[in-house]
Amino acid sequence: MNLPNKLTLLRVLLIPFFVFFLLAPAFAANGKYIATAIFIIASLTDLLDGKIARKYNLVTNFGKFMDPLADKLLVCSALICLVDMKKLASWIVIIIIAREFIISGFRLIAAEHQIVIAASYWGKFKTTFQMLMIIVLILDVNQQAFQVLGVILTYLSLALTVISLADYLIKNKGVLKEQS
Repeated sequence: MNLPNKLTLLRVLLIPFFVFFLLAPAFAANGKYIATAIFIIASLTDLLDGKIARKYNLVTNFGKFMDPLADKLLVCSALICLVDMKKLASWIVIIIIAREFIISGFRLIAAEHQIVIAASYWGKFKTTFQMLMIIVLILDVNQQAFQVLGVILTYLSLALTVISLADYLIKNKGVLKEQS
């Protein structure tokens, strides 16, 4: 197993620790800092695994499958925790998770026709802003500017979620036409 795939697996393995430290009442306020550190480390593995895989030509089918899945698991776990913590509205999380299911299903249909749908810039921006939003909402600093930043990042993430979905569907509408 190459280094990018190990980093992807590390991201998946960090998720239960992230959730535990975020939600376990025994850690009180310190838990959110530990969880934030774990989330940032996991998020950085996403950045690193792709760069290393492309730079050293270590792209594998395992990585193509697991990397986006690991991202979805990390982000969706965090979003669900934020709903539980009453820091994020459930309707926002439903839209974000629904987009992930739609794109995953779309990619499965494309794969049946040997079509690979690469990540778009909109999708990458979406992921970046979702991760920033998650960090800000977890830290929940009690300052007005930080609270406003959390709201801005939330709605920017939501907008990028919808825009990236539309971008994928418009650019790849031929995939669905093949099924007709």
